[in-house]
Amino acid sequence: QVQLVESGGGLVQAGGTLRLSCTASGSAFSINVADWYRQAPGKRRELVATIGSAGITNYADSVKGRFTISRDNAKSTVYLQMNSLKPEDTAVYYCNAVLTMGTGRSYSYWGQGTQVTVSS
Repeated sequence: QVQLVESGGGLVQAGGTLRLSCTASGSAFSINVADWYRQAPGKRRELVATIGSAGITNYADSVKGRFTISRDNAKSTVYLQMNSLKPEDTAVYYCNAVLTMGTGRSYSYWGQGTQVTVSS
């Protein structure tokens, strides 16, 4: 059974940094597209960053220049480096990935979420 497990969240002061990790484990697969989303209390889940299979990235305007998404295919891990954090970045961050199995079929998976809290 495939699982996505996030880690790296925590409490940080404004201006600080955190690096989130999302590791896929389970059956044989390859990671296609992977995304990071976040959801703040009382708000809708929003897309933060995307990385394609060729490494092409895209970011929400609110995090451009501060966040960097990357991937290590050998480790089946996707990262989100977050710099210059702001209180408005406070949210639960979720990893989403489309994985292609050995059968050739692809499925979308979500991680359980990791809390990021930025104090002012």
